[in-house]
Amino acid sequence: MPHIDESVVESGPALAVRTLNPVQRRVRALEERVDTLTVAVQALVEGLERAPGQAGGGGRAAHGAGLAHDILKSRRS
Repeated sequence: MPHIDESVVESGPALAVRTLNPVQRRVRALEERVDTLTVAVQALVEGLERAPGQAGGGGRAAHGAGLAHDILKSRRS
């Protein structure tokens, strides 16, 4: 039986991305960026939300903004 170098065999997502045409690859990249922005905005919104009359919301807002920034920074490509 011949030896197959498994390090060069692609399967799953890697193969799927490689076989896409340029427009499909671009759409996939844009979808991933939209997903990242969605997660970052959700973190920011959660940090900004507070019940009426609740004191000390500034710390949560800063935390949410920092979390959103970290998400965007970590997922840059």
